[in-house]
Amino acid sequence: MSENLDDGRDAPSAGDGPRLKYYMFDWDDNILHMPTLIHLERKTDEGWKSYSVTTAEFARIRRDTENYRPRSGDWDEAFIDFYDFGERGEETFLDDTKRALRPIVQKEAVGGPSFRRFKTALLEGSLFAIITARAHSARSIRRAVEYFIETVLSAEERRHMVKNLRRFIKRFGEDGTLLTDDEVVARYLDLNRYRGVSSPEFQELMGRASRGAESPESAKQFAVKDFVTHVINIIRERGVDASISMGFSDDDPHNVHAVIDYLNEELAREFPDVKFVVYDTSDSEDQSIHKVVVRGK
Repeated sequence: MSENLDDGRDAPSAGDGPRLKYYMFDWDDNILHMPTLIHLERKTDEGWKSYSVTTAEFARIRRDTENYRPRSGDWDEAFIDFYDFGERGEETFLDDTKRALRPIVQKEAVGGPSFRRFKTALLEGSLFAIITARAHSARSIRRAVEYFIETVLSAEERRHMVKNLRRFIKRFGEDGTLLTDDEVVARYLDLNRYRGVSSPEFQELMGRASRGAESPESAKQFAVKDFVTHVINIIRERGVDASISMGFSDDDPHNVHAVIDYLNEELAREFPDVKFVVYDTSDSEDQSIHKVVVRGK
């Protein structure tokens, strides 16, 4: 089943009432086509040669260990631009996000297959998580999201976002009348999750040593449960009664299948009242996605 991404919305099925919608997004080649390269070596007839690839190409070849390997046999070196401790330090992710957004803002390019859906989530004031295989800190990823809001949303769209955020504050039984617009947005961003699942801080959260960006499936499963639990706790603490939809989108089929299996085997049973929707954006050339719905059991 495929769905065009132009409207960025998930149409309710017959009989659905008001639904609280929350989202989980991979970043690279899902929201944005980032310029960051992975530094590998490729086997040739003349021996191993340096070979740097985009994240999209890496998603296709990362299991081909016979013909590809990390540069100097070191995955940290291969992914140096996906960490905060390379030459550019904590500016790396923000710098590359700016480079990716520049042609989009100038109307010379379009974003990834979930670009419009992410923008819609912001406009709606929906809580979201960024779940990327990168090793950047939550702070680095949040700064990029803040830049996205400042650059992509028009002044009118930002006012629309703030209006929706104030409506949610009221719906959740709180008084936000004394908050400025900037404080409302900052509070909203505080509630979201920014997970670089190969980062030291996330691996510490998982309670184990880093496994590396070449095998992110289980770490993304952990991040999905972390966000779902976070959102459910907020809803329960405030006594809000509404149906809940959780969306997850990723361009790597391995991650998509791992999350679908995890939802079916665990989360759909633990959270039977939640509708989970998984979007496989790996076939992004025509800006379409494959959609799988997993309902509570």
